[in-house]
Amino acid sequence: MGARRIRREQRQADMKKSRHENGIRKAKERKRRDERMIALLKKSKPPYLPALASWLSCRLGKPSQKITEEDVKTLLV
Repeated sequence: MGARRIRREQRQADMKKSRHENGIRKAKERKRRDERMIALLKKSKPPYLPALASWLSCRLGKPSQKITEEDVKTLLV
């Protein structure tokens, strides 16, 4: 019984450490991606590239087909 508990606790500790380290890395990656997508958004016009449409959809919280120019302008301001 004791060995299973020890392995579980070690696994939990490892997962906690990984979440912390990966969380820091992912936050930096998200910031870089946001900067890259905003620069791309300023250059492009509808219809947007699939990656940009997906990013806009996540940021605006609506399907990419329903995104209007006004929505994009509010995001850029």
